Amino acid sequence: MTTSTQAQAPQFTTLQSLIWPEQGVCTERDLYVRLHGPAGLSENRDSDSPEMVYFAVDSRAEFNTWFNLFNVGKWGRHCALSDLRLALEGAGQFEVSAFLAVPGRSWERLANQVVTLSEKRMARIDLSHVFDLEIEEGVLFFELKALRRGRLSGAHWQTADTPRRVPDLMLSITTFKREAAVQRTVRRFESYMAASRLKDHIRLTVVDNGQSVKIPDSDHVTVIANENLGGAGGFSRGLLAARDSGASHCLFMDDDAAIHMDSLERTYQLLAYATDPATAIAGAMINATHRWAIWENGAVFNQRCMPLYMGTDLRDPGQSFDMEFATTGPAPENLYGGWWYFAFPVEHVKHQPFPFFVRGDDVSFSLVHDFNIVTLNGVVSFQDSFTDKESPLTWYLDLRSHMAHHLSLPTMDIGRIRTLKIAAWFFLRNLPRMHYETLSAINLALEDVLRGPEFFDDHADMAQRRGDIKALMDQEVWGPAPRDFPTNVWRINPQNRWARLLMKVTLNGHFLPFFRFFGNKVTLEAQDRGTLKWVWGASKITYLSANKRQCYTVTHSKMKMLRQSLRFTKNALRFLIGYNALHAAWTEGYDHLTSEPYWRTKLAMQDGDDEV
Repeated sequence: MTTSTQAQAPQFTTLQSLIWPEQGVCTERDLYVRLHGPAGLSENRDSDSPEMVYFAVDSRAEFNTWFNLFNVGKWGRHCALSDLRLALEGAGQFEVSAFLAVPGRSWERLANQVVTLSEKRMARIDLSHVFDLEIEEGVLFFELKALRRGRLSGAHWQTADTPRRVPDLMLSITTFKREAAVQRTVRRFESYMAASRLKDHIRLTVVDNGQSVKIPDSDHVTVIANENLGGAGGFSRGLLAARDSGASHCLFMDDDAAIHMDSLERTYQLLAYATDPATAIAGAMINATHRWAIWENGAVFNQRCMPLYMGTDLRDPGQSFDMEFATTGPAPENLYGGWWYFAFPVEHVKHQPFPFFVRGDDVSFSLVHDFNIVTLNGVVSFQDSFTDKESPLTWYLDLRSHMAHHLSLPTMDIGRIRTLKIAAWFFLRNLPRMHYETLSAINLALEDVLRGPEFFDDHADMAQRRGDIKALMDQEVWGPAPRDFPTNVWRINPQNRWARLLMKVTLNGHFLPFFRFFGNKVTLEAQDRGTLKWVWGASKITYLSANKRQCYTVTHSKMKMLRQSLRFTKNALRFLIGYNALHAAWTEGYDHLTSEPYWRTKLAMQDGDDEV
């Protein structure tokens, strides 16, 4: 008796599929695909059907875009891939060209062939030889030229390599009184999961701090009512739920979740293939005002938060490539990921979030853990303008967390003088802008830091402080903007070097008599709100919101400046004198306030309460 055997066809795993423009997220077409000639992208609002590019003869489509290029250097570095294919779906006959772009030299054409697509026939092009080139940094992209009329319904970067693990990923969203936003996110998630090949490995937990969300539990979604201890309390609850349910990875995400859901596939697969089990993924952030510009693609912290790659124009392939090349190598020191999108391995978590309420908990969480943080092209959250969110409360929250990082984490110890300089920078940044109410909030933040970590435990819900800061706000409150503003009055030229020097020496006229009467009277738009360029020489400033529908006005006051400056001087002396004891208290207190038993007690939980 004879037998014959046939070699089994390789099994391919999709690492990354095309992301398309999407209503309600981003519709800037050139961030996804660049069309030339008589080609068009279908406007398909039915989420159950794919977007398609339709081609007439000789039309072309380029996918050298940030959302749809494939960073072979990054996937190779973190996942040690040896096999890579490009799979195409659609109908028609096309010339396909696949390119490799590397820094500092000409592109390589890795493939150029004619393929015929049909409903029953997918084309798969082997690009595995790219790994023979031993590149450290490089991105792949492809281009289609139609030889006959046709359409492209999908493209996938795939591998025959076996994943190192099968992650069980739990998304954790914290929400408070944003019922419509979180319901919209859940609907999009449920729709995506219904068709996803990963539906058995991804689920969502909504931690409802407002206890007001009406979302029924389902196979993929669970809602947990929670006391309002801010984002820190909500995400801590979500992390404990992930641990109790046996999830291998947790993904913190904002409740409005303005992401392309296909970001979840890219995240999941990199976690599945990563050689380092401590790999975490930080999503980028884009300001919804300008959806073509990066606001932050990772950030570093050292005395202040410094967003990376801010302003990168994603409409420009060169800028997109350069950002991807730069993020392929070793991560910069003190890199952290924002909690609008941050995925991490549960097993490697040694500390729960610190009870900051909001602001700073994500920075602290990244700094205290030895995660291998990676960014991925196309994994991004679209957020409302941060400039409009700035207020005395946000400055208060930012300063106390900035100082707490350096006081509590041994790796961030910079000594008393440099730590105090953080508070001085916050203060001096707002004094020329005549934000006296913010100065009062900054003083309050420094005073609360001086109270030690126990204060944060006692005020984890921030109810008293939110009320205190609201009570001190009078001028720095957004109100309806008038149709017409008075003409700007420029008596002092802020662009003149000597005039600007005089303003700096006199703290923007605070040491000049009668400055209130002869200083400039100006109106500044949202993009100039955080800069000092046009502030110098002004004694009255009206700030406009990003949509120009709201504004507030601040005016020069020597008395308010003097009152807050004396208060800050007193606080600074207390900090310098008591630094050693304060530093020891923070170092010890941090460990306790980020422990699992602390949070289970704080949230009135028992082990296993949140199995989902």
